[in-house]
Amino acid sequence: QVQLVESGGGSVQAGGSLRLSCAASGYIFGSSCMGWFRQAPGKEREGVAFIDINEDRIYVDVVKGRFTISQDNAKNTLYLEMNSLKPEDTANYYCATRLYPGTCIRRRPSDFNAWGHGTQVIVSS
Repeated sequence: QVQLVESGGGSVQAGGSLRLSCAASGYIFGSSCMGWFRQAPGKEREGVAFIDINEDRIYVDVVKGRFTISQDNAKNTLYLEMNSLKPEDTANYYCATRLYPGTCIRRRPSDFNAWGHGTQVIVSS
């Protein structure tokens, strides 16, 4: 059974940092595209950062230079380091993975098979 469990969310002031973690189990970690998505109240879920089997990384423009996605294959854990946080980064953050090999060419939420339950990030001004 595939499980993704996020942690590390919280409340910070603008300019602060948080590190999200996603502990994965039940599949071959690192064998496909993994990503972090976020969803703010009243908004659609959007992709934030992705990492593929070659550890190539893709970021949405609004987080480039501030967020870093990484993975630790020994720990089966995906990370999202978030720096210089802004109030508009406030959202529930979800990790997701595809369960078949490949790159991150397709990055819509519907392209991902397994999801965590999310962790909340609140950034105050």
